Amino acid sequence: MAIENESLAFRWNAATARFTLTAKPSQRAVVVDGRLGGAGRAMLADARHATFGKGRSVVVARPDGTIDTVSLFAGLPFALFQPRLHNGGREPLVANRVPAVSLPIRLGRTASELTVLGTGGLASPAKNPGSYVWMAIAEPKTRAGVVGAWLTHRRGSGVVFASEEAGGVRVDARLEHGRLRIAPGNTAELDTFAVGYFDDARLGLEAWADAVARQNGVRLPPQPVGYCTWYSQPYGGASDEKHLLELARFAKRELGPFGFSLVQIDDGWQAGTSTNGPNRNFTTHRPGGPYAGGMKPVADALRADGQLAGLWFMPFAGTHYDPFFKDKQNWFVRRSDGKPYETDWGGTCLDTTRPEVRAYLRDNARRIAYDWGYRYFKMDGLWTGTGTKQIYVNDAYREDGIGDAVFADPDKTNLEAYREGLQLVRDTVGRDVFILGCCIPQNMRSYGGAMGIVDAMRIGPDNGSDWNGLRTGPTFGSRHYFLHGRVWYNDPDPVYVRPSVPLHHARLICSWVGITGQMNLSTDWLPGLPPERIDLLRRTMPSHGLKPRPVDLFDEPIPWIWLLSDTRSTPRRDVVALFNWSDKLATIDCSLSRIGLPDERPYVAFDYWGNARAGIVEKRLAMAVPGQSCRILALRPVADHPQLVSTSRHVTQGIVDVVQERWDAGSRSLHGRSRVVAGDRYELRIALPAEAEKWTLREIKVSAADVAAGVKIAAKTDSGWLRATIASPTSREVDWSIAF
Repeated sequence: MAIENESLAFRWNAATARFTLTAKPSQRAVVVDGRLGGAGRAMLADARHATFGKGRSVVVARPDGTIDTVSLFAGLPFALFQPRLHNGGREPLVANRVPAVSLPIRLGRTASELTVLGTGGLASPAKNPGSYVWMAIAEPKTRAGVVGAWLTHRRGSGVVFASEEAGGVRVDARLEHGRLRIAPGNTAELDTFAVGYFDDARLGLEAWADAVARQNGVRLPPQPVGYCTWYSQPYGGASDEKHLLELARFAKRELGPFGFSLVQIDDGWQAGTSTNGPNRNFTTHRPGGPYAGGMKPVADALRADGQLAGLWFMPFAGTHYDPFFKDKQNWFVRRSDGKPYETDWGGTCLDTTRPEVRAYLRDNARRIAYDWGYRYFKMDGLWTGTGTKQIYVNDAYREDGIGDAVFADPDKTNLEAYREGLQLVRDTVGRDVFILGCCIPQNMRSYGGAMGIVDAMRIGPDNGSDWNGLRTGPTFGSRHYFLHGRVWYNDPDPVYVRPSVPLHHARLICSWVGITGQMNLSTDWLPGLPPERIDLLRRTMPSHGLKPRPVDLFDEPIPWIWLLSDTRSTPRRDVVALFNWSDKLATIDCSLSRIGLPDERPYVAFDYWGNARAGIVEKRLAMAVPGQSCRILALRPVADHPQLVSTSRHVTQGIVDVVQERWDAGSRSLHGRSRVVAGDRYELRIALPAEAEKWTLREIKVSAADVAAGVKIAAKTDSGWLRATIASPTSREVDWSIAF
């Protein structure tokens, strides 16, 4: 019995109760002797999915009433596995861990030749500790592999495990519900697991993220760039009204024209009492605290100044011994002995299945968004909504006692309570409020259930300004890169440019955020920074809005090579970013084809931070990079005419600022349009052909309208390059042309 689409063929063997999953068009059997829940009567059926349309299914009904459905849909490169659990008894069935599917992966390699990537990072199949939500098994050299990932998290927390076995690797997927209660005679429809084979498993992870976005109807708002008060020195924590507004005015003047748009207040503004982590009365400000006049005047002042006002709070956390909660003891999740469910730092978990708690969540969200005027929420401690303990730092699978918590509504699982609480906040404030979740490594149960609801997610723990702290964001941001811009915006925690941070470290972390395009927040006391450190921030604002890709995702714990390509117009622009995460000088050597660039022609390269040409690149890119440093290279195929390779505006070297570039062979002139910031020295770096002496500058100019606006342009040659400088008294799009 078989079904197929253009990517996969699924065949069920009724005699053995096993299945095979074959990749097309290679006809490679990538899953052999896969197992569902057990033997049963199988039948073919038409499938209809609300998101993916029409398809075909194999339905296996077991004698106990449990049903496994495997479906394939046109255009979807995954087989979808969905179990249904039946209670044929006379008493309610309470289930926690439910196995979904077991997949013997066969990639023509031994287990020792394969690597497993999951939420815990890279590991061998024998040592992989398990992953939340997704997993990729790949052969690093070719990147070919299988991606298995949970598509939905409506009721269960999906986890995935890998183990070494003869002939390859076994992947086992299961759902953990805490307490899934099924009434006698009823059948529970569980969550859906997706499996696919890809010649490049990175594309499989991206395809899964795209499918999650489609499943949830994700529509991401514009990505803000801004400031978080938490790590600032001085005036960190929540800052205070005087200094916050001083910083906001400075940021508007010095960074606003470059894309700065957000000021977010962190922990310390709120009222309450706690001996275990933050105070948790988020209904009002702390008396005598940093915002003695209340929270509304601050948001009003920021909004009047054109800034987005942001506020930190913990939606699902309370403190059972706080006087504010004295008469609200029934609001809390309980343990089996009746005591409030208290968790480290997160405090007491609120029971979102209770109507009065839902009313409290609704009132808090409405007050912060509408009464006070904060349109950016940083919602911390999200795992408290799942009724599980904190495990910090939690990335790979760990036991967390899911199921220990007792909710008022016994028909709600931990993930249902959490997801419905998040959705309540979203429905209350609408799509116009930007919601940042924080943070999944406190407990990874908060990961899958947030997909489709939050706009951004802190994908790593708190970072820091020292070398080890700076590596935290890239470690987790690389591991989850495929979610960024698809499911949500990844937040790797702030960048640091304070003078105590070595310049090469500051450039590296700013460049990593600027190239990957992930959430870009600073946390230094901006008015106290030297001008050259402020300039580092300017060169990564705004975010480019594209989807770059790590080259060595399956080779390095933190990828060293990233490719950012802009193919939205002609000519395409490519930036290759090289990051040396070691302490010593290293030569990063990789073929252009593996990087993802066509290698039929040589490329001319420009080094952004070196502000210099980087030679001609043919077939392979080999560059020496000092330890704990980076090189950001713009590459263009060598041409027989002058072409714009780089600009000074942004680390992406033209992607955010060059609107148009056109070569006119008849007039031997290069024309373009660039977004220029008022008062910012803007430079075009134009590569001349090999015989540069034959290309003498004849005329350089801007449009008549630009001249009338006071725009000036000048040029000089520099070893086979022409550098043209544009100065404008206003921020505008400048039309320029250079004739030879």
